[in-house]
Amino acid sequence: MRQHARVVVIGGGAMGVSLLYHLAKRGWSDIVLVEKHELTAGSTWHAAGLCTHFAHNATIMEMRAHSVRLYREILTAETGLPTGFHASGALRITRSPDRMDEFRHVQGLGRFVGHDFHILSPGELKEIYPLCLTEGIIGAIYEPNDGHVDPTLATNAMAAGARSRGAEIVRHNAVLAIERKASGEWLVRTAQGDITAEHVVNAAGTWCREIGAMMGLDLPVVPMLHQYVVTDTVSEIADRIAAGAKELPIIRDPEESWYLRQERDGYIVGPYERAAQPWAVDGVPPQFGMELLPPDLDRVEHIIALAMERVPALANAGIKTVVNGPITFTPDANPLVGPAFGLANAWLLTGSSMGVMEGGGAGSFLADWIVDGAPPRDALAIDPRRFGNYADRDYRLDKAVEGFGLQFGIHYPNEEREAGRPRRTTPALEMQKSQDAVLGAAYGWERPNWFAVDGADAPLTFRRPGWFDAVRGECLAVRGGVGAIDLSAFSKFEVGGAGASAFMASLGANRPPARQGRIGLVHALTLKGGVASEFTVTRLNDDWFYLTSAALAERHDEDLLRSRAAAFADVTIENVTERRGVLGIMGPRARDLLETVSEADLSNSAFPWLSAQIMRVAGIKTAALRVSYAGELGWELHVQLAQFGKLYDAITRAGRRFDLRPFGIYALNAMRLEKGYRAWGADLTTERTPIEAGLGALVKADGRAFVGREALLERIGKGSWTMALLDIDDDGERLPFYAHAVMQAGRPVGIVTSGAHGFRTGKTLALAYLRPGISPEGLTVSILGKELVARELREAAYDPGNLRLRGVHAAEPVAFTPA
Repeated sequence: MRQHARVVVIGGGAMGVSLLYHLAKRGWSDIVLVEKHELTAGSTWHAAGLCTHFAHNATIMEMRAHSVRLYREILTAETGLPTGFHASGALRITRSPDRMDEFRHVQGLGRFVGHDFHILSPGELKEIYPLCLTEGIIGAIYEPNDGHVDPTLATNAMAAGARSRGAEIVRHNAVLAIERKASGEWLVRTAQGDITAEHVVNAAGTWCREIGAMMGLDLPVVPMLHQYVVTDTVSEIADRIAAGAKELPIIRDPEESWYLRQERDGYIVGPYERAAQPWAVDGVPPQFGMELLPPDLDRVEHIIALAMERVPALANAGIKTVVNGPITFTPDANPLVGPAFGLANAWLLTGSSMGVMEGGGAGSFLADWIVDGAPPRDALAIDPRRFGNYADRDYRLDKAVEGFGLQFGIHYPNEEREAGRPRRTTPALEMQKSQDAVLGAAYGWERPNWFAVDGADAPLTFRRPGWFDAVRGECLAVRGGVGAIDLSAFSKFEVGGAGASAFMASLGANRPPARQGRIGLVHALTLKGGVASEFTVTRLNDDWFYLTSAALAERHDEDLLRSRAAAFADVTIENVTERRGVLGIMGPRARDLLETVSEADLSNSAFPWLSAQIMRVAGIKTAALRVSYAGELGWELHVQLAQFGKLYDAITRAGRRFDLRPFGIYALNAMRLEKGYRAWGADLTTERTPIEAGLGALVKADGRAFVGREALLERIGKGSWTMALLDIDDDGERLPFYAHAVMQAGRPVGIVTSGAHGFRTGKTLALAYLRPGISPEGLTVSILGKELVARELREAAYDPGNLRLRGVHAAEPVAFTPA
């Protein structure tokens, strides 16, 4: 075994071996994989091997599609070894109208990404799957390029491909410890000796928490027991084989929570029970390797019975084998693929409940990220830093059980799942509940999404939601008077020290504010010129800056700030997210309200737009920032979190004379789209530059070095995408949200990144990226199977001159009348 390597991959399952293979394909041959047992030990060897393109996120869809291409074509062509891939196709059936909407949404996303999904009638379903009864079924989605693979054959083929390019694999070599050397390199101590490496990757799957602990990490992963049954011969399948019929497609019933696939002349049936069973939550038994747990069919027989009713041929089969083994779940059931928080050159490739399905593509994704220094596509859905320190043992356990039970759950827009909550709260939470706040969770923080009116309810839907009128009232109240919103979930950082000014000047595409008390917007870029992060930067003095960013970006942005500040002397980074509460006061009467609780001069001349001051509000020391994501006159009030309840109460009491209305994140989202404001993680991602995002005015590239500058300049005009603000016809039923295909002359030319109805303007709006060279003429947006005409707006739909933000527009109270 080599003693020095560029990369050490820990774990020989499908994901770890895929990474090794793809790193070798990128030309990194000085790499080694260590496995404590045999390759595929843990969960790969007993996986059912299902492969699908179906996903609700473009990155995950393409990751799964890469796995299919790899297993179906590439590996055998390169290595001459079989993978056992069966191009059977796959079906998902439903009796739910909401599920049909979900199918149409995934079909639209697939259309843009380049993968065909076909919506079937019950009759068409019967033609493709004659053994299935269609009573009660209203439709299905057919994935013709799906299939299944032999996990062991595929993993061994990837291993052979890696070895042929110089990579080393060492089996029966347990990792004993992981240390950081003074040089910054990693020292991985194994049973067969020590390896010094530049990069270390935790791809340990079932054992990822144990390896994570050696790295100093507490990973939010839980092994869950999943059972499937392999049957004896099914006479109906044997007859089909004898007649030369094509292999039956995989079939899934998401409502009843089972999948069924042909296995030679029999079946594999896999149920996902709602009452899920976690296993080895606090540590995998040391002796565990390629064992299975005893069968426990009592837990799942009711689900198997449902599958028999739908496919009666299954009821005539005997049981050959019951497989009961662990698969790993994260709190959102997506894998952990990317940097380990707080550790340089440490990576995670684990936590996938579908490691074979996602492994081929996940290994390729991470290999590109390691080699290129930036992810190949938007990574937010899989980046390990999407969870914070709130994801403790109870949280990860509650969420894993929930996620397993909802493995086939409908992925509604704006869905809020309840397990594991609450985790992070402000002192104003009980007051907000008394105001009928309907709460959501953002990076563990409880925050109001909207406020119910007269007991209004809002069941989850893909169509116009039940909160529509309530949010309309919130938006019109902000337009006509004043509203208050809890923005405490923002990520918040203080940057100080003698080197802070030089560091901040290098942080992003825009210069930081030059004068004390001024505010600017700075986009940090990736090495490829894409948007890595977005910071609102307030200069408090020459050597002290206050930064806020998206709630979901807390760990991501802390990593970015600390890693880039390391090149500068005397710079301190402090994460103050949990020490600050933020209350937004927005609307043309915001100044009038604040003047009743503060003695500060809030006039335009004394406190202009995009400036900040330290003042007292209701006797509380406050950093007041005159910014407004709602596009109205407004301030953000940043206070010590312990004082936030007192501030919220004081503003609520003082606001009564101004008809102050609390508003939530849904209203804010609608109002920011009326202004054409981009949102990090939705409209701003690593895939597109700020210029492509329409933020060229915030790029100052002359005479100043910053990460991604050269790549940004090189990409200008070379196959550039463009972002458009679209005004979409309103059919009274559908609303845009994300991942809808933008069409032109019958072909997909773009993708919606965010959308909402603009209540102040009466327009249905969406931000969308258009492919290079596309003219914004003759566009439609495909929403749940219907194409709606879309027109590009050349300026913001609301107050394009920013007169209201600048505070030169008088209040115009508007009475709220339900639509």
